[in-house]
Amino acid sequence: HNPDPPRGPIPPPTAEILAIRDAAARLGSERLTGCTLWVTLEPCPMCAAAIAEARLARLVYAASDPKGGGVEHGPRIFAHSRHVPEIIGGIAEADSAGLLRDFFRERRPG
Repeated sequence: HNPDPPRGPIPPPTAEILAIRDAAARLGSERLTGCTLWVTLEPCPMCAAAIAEARLARLVYAASDPKGGGVEHGPRIFAHSRHVPEIIGGIAEADSAGLLRDFFRERRPG
C-alpha cells in the first residue's frame, strides 16, 4: 500500500498490464500460475516485473526489443526475479515486426 499516491500525469497501462488485470479479474486471483501471456513484442521492464509479480507460468513473445525490452535486453528483469516464467521468444518474429511497423505508422503519421 502506498500512502502517498502519485502526483502528476500517470502513463496509461500497457497491453500486457491490461491483459494481466483482465485475467486476474476473470479468474478471481492475482496469481495467474497456470496462464500464458502471448505478445508481439518483448515486454518492457515494467511489464516484465508485472508478469513476475502475477506469477504467470509462461511468456511467449514474437519480436525482440533491443531498445526497450526488459526480458532478453535491458535490465533482464527475470535474472533478478523470485519468479521466472517459461520464456519463449522469436515466434513469428518477421510477421510481428510487420504488424508493429504498420501499427506505429498509423499512430504516428508523417
